[in-house]
This record gives sequence, C-alpha cells and structure tokens, in this order.
Amino acid sequence: QVQLVESGGGAVQAGGSLRLSCAASGLTFSSFTMGWFRQAPGKEREFVAAIRRSGGSTVYADSVKGRFTISRDNAKNTVYLQINSLKPEDTDVYYCAASFGYYRSNGAYTSSSTYDYWGQGTQVTVSS
Repeated sequence: QVQLVESGGGAVQAGGSLRLSCAASGLTFSSFTMGWFRQAPGKEREFVAAIRRSGGSTVYADSVKGRFTISRDNAKNTVYLQINSLKPEDTDVYYCAASFGYYRSNGAYTSSSTYDYWGQGTQVTVSS
C-alpha cells in the first residue's frame, strides 16, 4: 500500500521559513517523479514544484521561483520543500504527489492529472 505522509507545516509570520517533508512508503521511490501542490478552500489545486527521479531536474511555478526549493533523498524515500520568505498568500494546504509516468517535458509534471498517488496534506498558515 502506497503512503505519502507530509509533515513540517505550521503557522509562521510573513518572511519566515518552513521545510516540508514527505515520506513515501510502499513504492520504489527512485522510480517516481515527486511533486508538491497546494490548495486553498474553494480553489483548484495549484502546482508548486516537481523533481525528477534522480533529482537532477526540477520545475517550479512562477509564483514560487526563487523562494521555494524542492529536493529529494532517495535513500530516505523523502522529498522536501524548503519555503523561504513566506507570504500570506502562501497560506494553503500543501500536498505531495508521486508520478510513475515518464515525460520528456518538465511541463507535464505541472498537471495534477500526471500524478498517481497523493498525500493527505499539511497546513501552512502565514500571518502578516
């Protein structure tokens, strides 16, 4: 049974930082591209970042470039999202996801439909 478990969310002030983690089990982690998405109540799930199997290639949403960094440790079956310079508009539930599919274009990994497995999410709340 595949499980993705996010952690590291919380309440922070604007300008602060958080490091989200997503621990995967029940799958061959190194065979999956991993992504982070976020969603606010009543809104569509929004792509944040993705990292390919080996960790050698990443893609980010324009809104987070320069502030968010995705990384992975295949030995620990874990993907991370370092979030710096947090803004109130970053307040969302953050989800990690795993995609087994291989696509030439990184752009394919910005779509939620590309992903096969999802975690339950971790709340990030940023106050001004």
